[in-house]
Amino acid sequence: MSPWEEAMSRALERATQSRDSGDVPVGAVVLDDSGEVIGEGWNTRERDGNPSGHAEMMALQQAAQRLGTWRLDGATVVVTLEPCVMCAGAIAQSGVSRVVYGAPDEKAGAAGGGPHDLLRDRSLPHRVDEVIGGVMADEAAAMLREFFQTKRRG
Repeated sequence: MSPWEEAMSRALERATQSRDSGDVPVGAVVLDDSGEVIGEGWNTRERDGNPSGHAEMMALQQAAQRLGTWRLDGATVVVTLEPCVMCAGAIAQSGVSRVVYGAPDEKAGAAGGGPHDLLRDRSLPHRVDEVIGGVMADEAAAMLREFFQTKRRG
């Protein structure tokens, strides 16, 4: 069992909140360096009409509010789907040390599982120390697949 499965299970629970409100089911949690959850999020673009309403953005904002600073040094972001370019940029800018993701995003991923790897790009001023992909990927991918199959049928 991966040491990240408990946090990923929690992120998958957050993803159901996205799905239930008509958003793509993606969930995220931010852990401090001791492993305590300091932020949680889920996609809210459709619900809120907000283009930046991604799970990672919500989780980062909540963590920053809780800590009283935008610097999330030593934190880990656990997210059900590989972060996109926008989220990868915010993650790197915030000083997060580690990203753990479930399903790769072959079309828009920016953490090395898809077409980009902004989180470890040496040409950028900020990057994360570690990226771990594929944690509970089957569960995360199944939730996404089911969501889009339902959308296509309906």
